[in-house]
Amino acid sequence: MRLLDENLSGKSNRVLDVGCGTGTMVIHLRRYGCTFGVDVDHEAAGYCQERGIDTVVQAVAGHLPYADGAFDLVTMLDVLEHIPDDHSALTEVARVVKPGGLVAIAVPAFRFLWGAQDEVSEHQRRYTARQLRAVVETTGLSVKRLTYFNTALFPPIALVRLARRVLPRPKTVQSDFNVPAPGPMNASLAAVFGLESALVARTNLPFGVSILCLAEK
Repeated sequence: MRLLDENLSGKSNRVLDVGCGTGTMVIHLRRYGCTFGVDVDHEAAGYCQERGIDTVVQAVAGHLPYADGAFDLVTMLDVLEHIPDDHSALTEVARVVKPGGLVAIAVPAFRFLWGAQDEVSEHQRRYTARQLRAVVETTGLSVKRLTYFNTALFPPIALVRLARRVLPRPKTVQSDFNVPAPGPMNASLAAVFGLESALVARTNLPFGVSILCLAEK
């Protein structure tokens, strides 16, 4: 949010969240203006409608039901890695952003971190910063910021996922998030992410579990 605060002025913007799920980010993005959302899952879109978020519709990223240049900001947060043809999806996103508008993208980093969670989440790929820049720039968007994040979690996650490659594989693939984290752990993680957010606002980080890209049309 800090990067968006620095690059969006006022509350008169039109904002689209692609892959909005149950609409949490659509609500958070209202601080920047009038928000819309799309999700491929009709149940997710229906749940948004039930919550009173009536600007959410069912659609796929490669065929957005909006006019050219309709938005000041489009977000794709933990979405692009799910899409088989990421170039086509980003080309469509670039179409609906107005000249001078922004696109914010977050994706998982590094193929060697591939694990059970990627399979459970039906990811198509993990990216390096260079790979993400390449696909973004082929759509005509210009990268303003590109940085790794979730850097504090990188060492333990890398250790666990690399260790699992030499350990006996479980019979069934299970999510890394089956067991809820206790309250103190959640508080500690929130504090770490808060500090990292302030750091990312000032500089690019050289590695991390995820990548953040802010691009301009």
